[in-house]
Amino acid sequence: MEKLCPRFEKAMGLLSTRWVGLILFELLKGTKRFSEMEADLPISGRLLSDRLKLLEKEGIVERNIYSEFPVRIEYSLSQKGRDLEPVIKEIQSWADDHVTADEVQEDTEKLND
Repeated sequence: MEKLCPRFEKAMGLLSTRWVGLILFELLKGTKRFSEMEADLPISGRLLSDRLKLLEKEGIVERNIYSEFPVRIEYSLSQKGRDLEPVIKEIQSWADDHVTADEVQEDTEKLND
């Protein structure tokens, strides 16, 4: 049996972690405040916070704190994160060509059951 590449496996594990792809897609649009992402993404604040911490730990997302009142915290992609842009755009292109609206609807219905 051929040995799997551990780097590829780690990368796929990270990118396939639930909501990570959508968070990265959102941050490709530019720097965002936590509240902006929370409003734009259909996930809880706690889960969003957990995923952002994971991405920050991996060096993909940068967290910038501004000493203002109230304190402003913004998230942006690091260079490592921006290097994922062609990968994410290719996945989007593939999805546009091969994932049907019916498949998306079926998945949504399964999540709501």
